[in-house]
Amino acid sequence: MAKEKKLHKKHDKLTNGFCYLLLILISIIWLFPFLCIVLQSFRSFDTEGGGMVAYLLPKHFSLDNYKNLFAKGSQFGRWYLNTVIIAVFVSLITTLVVVCVSFALSRMRFKLRRPLMNSWLILGMFPGFLTMICLYFLLKLFGMTQEGAIPGLILISVASSGMGYYVCKGYFDTIPKSLDEAARIDGATNAQIMTRVIIPLSKPIIIYSALTAFMAPWNDFIFASYVAFGKSDSYNVAVAMQRWVTTNDYQGYFTRFCAGGVLVAVPVTILFMALQKYYVAGVTGGAVKG
Repeated sequence: MAKEKKLHKKHDKLTNGFCYLLLILISIIWLFPFLCIVLQSFRSFDTEGGGMVAYLLPKHFSLDNYKNLFAKGSQFGRWYLNTVIIAVFVSLITTLVVVCVSFALSRMRFKLRRPLMNSWLILGMFPGFLTMICLYFLLKLFGMTQEGAIPGLILISVASSGMGYYVCKGYFDTIPKSLDEAARIDGATNAQIMTRVIIPLSKPIIIYSALTAFMAPWNDFIFASYVAFGKSDSYNVAVAMQRWVTTNDYQGYFTRFCAGGVLVAVPVTILFMALQKYYVAGVTGGAVKG
């Protein structure tokens, strides 16, 4: 019996060792392109130029490319600010809308509730790109393209945010409804139940909703380039950096492109590292009950 246990433990150790080795190998392959970008961003612009080279490690480490991003005449600071404004407003408004819609669908019972949920589920299966031309002309009628692209992108991002209620509603469903009944006995309204009972118990899902809402406009390229076409002052970072390597001197902007990519990745990385436990809790909690 003892011999079998030893063999079983040995087998488990070998299996775990193989799994860890495989995960390490996959991580190295996955992280290698990011490492290349980071290293190229620290290459000296004055001595090695700003184009692509055949070596990985810079011969001279420097902050030249980061300085060039914010040098006089560069619009990177404006593009970065545009991206931050869009992402923050979309995150705040979308989270508020999703929480309100999810609370109504989870805690209230009203006519056509089930058909409404089913119709949103079906509509969510169609990609948003199908409406790009229609949305562009609608935004153009209200002056929300090109010079007004920033409020236009915010409006489009939050317009259908209520349809993304699935995970948040599932999380609310796990909260006992006896808490609502106890609050109503004390004279609480639906708004008070949501703000004083449900929301304090739903920190993980609220953070999850805010993070996912933040990520969408932060990484948006296709629709942002479509709406802000031709007006560089309205570009976000993704559109602007793509213009660098297509319409400008590619050999002179590659290292600057890498430096910009690093600065774009830093805020998202910090957010996920700081709020990872809430993000995981929100996903797992919202997936339990629908």
